[in-house]
Amino acid sequence: MVVVGAGIVGLASAYYLRRAGFEVTVLERDPEERATTSHGNAGMVVPSHFVPLAAPGVVAQGLRWMADPRSPFYVKPRLRADLLAWGWRFWRAGTTAHVTRSAPLLLALNLASRDAYVELDAELGGGFAFERQGLTMLCATERGLEEEARVAALAAGLGMRAEVLDGREAQAREPGIELAVAGGVHYPEDAHLDPAAFMRVLQRRLAADGVALRFGTRVAGFEATNGRVEGVRVAAGALVRADHVVLAAGSWTGALARPLGLRLPMQPGKGYSLTLERPSQRLRVPSILAEARVAVTRMGERLRVGGTMELAGFDEGANEARVQGIIGSALRYFPGLARAELETAPRWHGFRPCSPDGLPYLGRSPRHANLTVATGHSMMGVSLAPVTGRLVAQLVAGEAPQLDVTALRVDRFG
Repeated sequence: MVVVGAGIVGLASAYYLRRAGFEVTVLERDPEERATTSHGNAGMVVPSHFVPLAAPGVVAQGLRWMADPRSPFYVKPRLRADLLAWGWRFWRAGTTAHVTRSAPLLLALNLASRDAYVELDAELGGGFAFERQGLTMLCATERGLEEEARVAALAAGLGMRAEVLDGREAQAREPGIELAVAGGVHYPEDAHLDPAAFMRVLQRRLAADGVALRFGTRVAGFEATNGRVEGVRVAAGALVRADHVVLAAGSWTGALARPLGLRLPMQPGKGYSLTLERPSQRLRVPSILAEARVAVTRMGERLRVGGTMELAGFDEGANEARVQGIIGSALRYFPGLARAELETAPRWHGFRPCSPDGLPYLGRSPRHANLTVATGHSMMGVSLAPVTGRLVAQLVAGEAPQLDVTALRVDRFG
């Protein structure tokens, strides 16, 4: 069994595959010391995020944001067929009908994943600061609060608790930090963790359980005959033989899958975060600054502030305007923080694998009987990793998956 990718989805898949009795090797392109996309994540587990990224009004809002270099969304102008095709599909998917179909599945996946984190916290002996404090969508404006209240009504229709707070109530729940908000919506079902710590704990358990973790091993291709993948060809030229291959390489999965006849439209959505080691004010409950689309999470004594969606291809450079947008948003909602502590905080950025309909790719390949794909989680990689790993193990073992994932099939775009 070979898992390609040692991000949080790949490691979770390896964990559940090993627990199911499979011998597992994980191949990862980056060296172990280099942080993957998951390490700098906001660490939120979000049943509250049941509305897919492709939703009504998102394209129009994105176009308005394009005029502001510090806005939550940016597309680097470039004439590339893959970006244009992705954008067309994204626009086509942004319908009420798509949200209505997708919301129950996304909610079920996130709830199952949160419950899996509870189990993992016990199985792995903790060590990754998992907490069930819920999440609050903080709104700086009355208009923003009205929009979030409508989402809360949708949540209630799906059976999920949500509490609308005015500004005074929101402040009363956060005595450790000064808020400048009109109110917010609190979702008690959400949770959070330290993603880097989780991955370290998971790697140690995998190594102890006999999983081979091969970092710095770039995949060069595959050997496939008669509808089966015989092995994975690595950059050094060697063939790593496999009874089954799981492709979980995040934003790079699409390029890897193409020679195997799979079309997985994705764009790498760059996100940024800042981590304040000793913030002057302390947040109790993880929050999303609704109008700014910025996530703020307490991780032990630290405070992580992250956000933006930048579609600029695999550009490894950091866009200072995006970082300044995050800093400005944090100061708008939390005026008691000092600009200097945000400016000097360690920075991180990474690529999120974004499908055009806002849903992951999860399932067996129709072209190769022993190939399974798990990618496209966008901003919910940490949130959905455990349930994805468990579903991968069930699919590989030929068992009926615990949830109907037909809508996530890997060939839905042809």
